[in-house]
Amino acid sequence: MLRYRPNGWRWLTGTLVAATLLLAVAVLAPRAAVAFDLDDVARRAQAMAAEPFRDPKGEVPDWLLVPRLQYDQWRDIRFRPDQSLWHDRALRFRLQFFHAGLYYDRTIKLNVIEGDKVSPVPMTTKQFDYGKNTFADKIPKDLGYAGFRVHYPLKTPNYYDEVIVFLGASYFRALGREQVYGLSARGLALNTATGSAEEFPYFREYWLVAPAPDADELTIYALLDGPSVTGAYRFVLRPGDQTTVDVDCRLFIRHAVERFGVAPLTSMFFFGENTARPFEDFRPEVHDSDGMLLHFASGEWLWRALDNPSTIQTGTFQMPNPRGFGLIQRDREFDHHQDLETRTDLRPSVWIEPRGDWGDGSAVLIEMPTRSEIEDNIVSMWVPQRNPQPGDTLSLSYRMYWYGDDPTRPPGGRVVATRRDHGTRPQGHRFVVDFAGGDLEKLGADAPVQGVVTVVGGAQAGELFDQHLVKNPVTSGWRLTLQIVPAKPVPVELRAFLKKGDDVLTETWSYVLLP
Repeated sequence: MLRYRPNGWRWLTGTLVAATLLLAVAVLAPRAAVAFDLDDVARRAQAMAAEPFRDPKGEVPDWLLVPRLQYDQWRDIRFRPDQSLWHDRALRFRLQFFHAGLYYDRTIKLNVIEGDKVSPVPMTTKQFDYGKNTFADKIPKDLGYAGFRVHYPLKTPNYYDEVIVFLGASYFRALGREQVYGLSARGLALNTATGSAEEFPYFREYWLVAPAPDADELTIYALLDGPSVTGAYRFVLRPGDQTTVDVDCRLFIRHAVERFGVAPLTSMFFFGENTARPFEDFRPEVHDSDGMLLHFASGEWLWRALDNPSTIQTGTFQMPNPRGFGLIQRDREFDHHQDLETRTDLRPSVWIEPRGDWGDGSAVLIEMPTRSEIEDNIVSMWVPQRNPQPGDTLSLSYRMYWYGDDPTRPPGGRVVATRRDHGTRPQGHRFVVDFAGGDLEKLGADAPVQGVVTVVGGAQAGELFDQHLVKNPVTSGWRLTLQIVPAKPVPVELRAFLKKGDDVLTETWSYVLLP
């Protein structure tokens, strides 16, 4: 849930009576005997927010950073598996750590919570194999780690697979059972693609709750710090076919920002079926995600196909109290990717499911131009309508699903391909959109299925023509074809869905045609 608490005192939602009753209950019911929890992290974050931000630059010696340290040198520093946290215990979780250096110029502190004790996990050079590097004896003793990764027997009982990584600023990535790493999540996205400089707050300290021997979930607390925001986070990791991460956070605002992005995801879209390529590449598609999926409080599902634009494009979807949103890798046919090395067909989708009432706000999709697949150029987030102000406190909760495919998202028909060319008229564009799934497969070619196409802005935005819908005997779905000639050289949004009578059969397809 998302809540505001101006100046750390009065809840905007609820009443003073309710707050008094809660306080009375808290006084009457003593706090459970725990060593450390989210309240403790929140107290630290709130205290930090009352002080000026202290830039951690300088924690890592310059000689360990680019350009003095090269990528191959940093990569040659490898963590020794026999030094893993909990390696000598019969637990289902183990941790390995990343060495500071290269681009990672900030370090983290790490602690373990066990019973009524909180113990630090000190970094030592004995935990690492430095390979050909000869500078191990120069590493400061109190340097700290760059980040960590969690291992768990995800695929077989006897091998500890990597399931989640926390590394760099507030970034983290997770995996379901049959995936390889792709897109990333962040704690927050601040001023992304605005006129103001983007901020990257970072997790400066973590606390891990030591799990029981048979536990299949791991709780991680994290302290966020940055020039404009501090925060306390709790992550509850549950590995599986769909790995879930429950996120609870409390945020304390130092300074207002231009764009406050909640539950952000960062991905890559280089080219796909809908992209005109001015270069050669043996692969039909290269992307970590091919669409943004939205589930509105009204019940509508919307699919926005991604693209690699020539200029930065920002899409905003009014979305009060969202039911869910995320970046999805929907096309999983290896034949459509043909990349044995990176296996983009196995990259995870991430679905964000808010918990509680988030209030008014919008889902925002930012698409940036890229000439390389090594650059992340796609960002999604939810932005509250009321911009947080200095002294505000926000509390929000959501669940993240990292997965391959799920027929319940959406439960009906879905877009399985978006293709385009210039069509049959000058300055025109033709779209071929394939829908499949849900009840579509049960309907014969003579069924009265209709394609409902909308040009946002109406006839003033463009002329729509040559629209037709046919049964696709190969996919058992339906193919919608349409052409449009834009009225002006400006972006034009198209939307379409299929229906039979009054029954909506599919999600809504959305596409922004750029000039």
